[in-house]
Amino acid sequence: MNISLEPARLLPLDIVRLAAYGLRARPLRVVLSALGIAIGIAAMIAVVGISTSSRAQLNQLLGELGTNLLSAGPGTTMFGEAATMEPEAIAMVGRIAGVEAVTAIGLLPEAKVYRTNRIPPSQSGGIAVYAARLDLLDTVSARIAAGSWLTPATASFPAVVLGSRAASRLGIGSSLIGQPIWLGGRWFTVVGILEPVSLVPLLDLSALIGWPGGKAFLDFEGDITTLYVRTDPAAIESVRALLARTANPEQPNEVDVSRPSDAIAAEAAADVAFTGLLLGLGAVALLVGGIGVANTMVISVLERRAEIGLRRSQGATRGHIRLQFFGEALLLALLGGGSGIVIGAIVTAGYARLQGWPVDIPLWVAGGGMAATLLIGGLAGLYPAMRAARLAPTEALSAT
Repeated sequence: MNISLEPARLLPLDIVRLAAYGLRARPLRVVLSALGIAIGIAAMIAVVGISTSSRAQLNQLLGELGTNLLSAGPGTTMFGEAATMEPEAIAMVGRIAGVEAVTAIGLLPEAKVYRTNRIPPSQSGGIAVYAARLDLLDTVSARIAAGSWLTPATASFPAVVLGSRAASRLGIGSSLIGQPIWLGGRWFTVVGILEPVSLVPLLDLSALIGWPGGKAFLDFEGDITTLYVRTDPAAIESVRALLARTANPEQPNEVDVSRPSDAIAAEAAADVAFTGLLLGLGAVALLVGGIGVANTMVISVLERRAEIGLRRSQGATRGHIRLQFFGEALLLALLGGGSGIVIGAIVTAGYARLQGWPVDIPLWVAGGGMAATLLIGGLAGLYPAMRAARLAPTEALSAT
């Protein structure tokens, strides 16, 4: 009979069982150590997930509203005075090739809005009053939340449509459509309330009256505050280049042209930069968790010298001991990392649903989080595993 003197080999399943046994013997310490890893991974998953969900919402919003909206308004003259834009600019801009729709609003700076005529003049709530053309709603992709938009009939009468924030400040809800408010020193009837207008947020804190109604009741002279131009998507840049020269051929430098969707794109870019900062904080938390794992494993080696000595005296090699403790560190890190991924995904989904965003958690962040977990666990367990393997059987047993 041949007897092999070579030491037995530990199969991967044996290593997992040994590691699990070692962790089960100290459940509280394991939970606390894994918690450090879990917090770091959860922070990274949540930060990236919330950021990508926010960008997905912004991209979806841009897809719905379009990036082919331009705005133009009077800037300043060469002497620093406020410029003006004549009403004829609407028709001139409408003749540019590639322009699909053009509309305008005109500010009435002296008109203030109040719920009743009993409110002190200083408490206007910062609501601006604009005369608006009837095609404003379609051009800027705005929607009515309650009531209706101005019609050719109501635009000539004292009727007003409130932006979402303006209605909130005045205490006007959908049940109060048809109620009068004190606007510009006379009563106007509220006929509608807008939903928030993402591309033109200034409309949210505005009271919109008809263009002819502004002339008839509030001495509106027809000067344009802002032109809104919807173009063919393929012609956006060419229209943008011609817009100022067309709106004011004599002084094109007095016209400010912008693209409202650029603000949303800038917000998405800001999210990316902010995400990088928070990822750094998550990495710090993960590093702290790794130190906790290393500390746990070092203490475990010190407490289990008798076990190490007994196993060595029964034939376990240094490699067996090294694999056992290294496996425990990896398993401990995996428990924390897996828990962190689940927690981070739940936090992301909950926050995105609360905000009404689509849930978007990139697969790379989960894979990267698990890879970081294994790296941290491996580094944290390397020294304790090597220290355990260096213990001689007699030294380990004599320490009990």
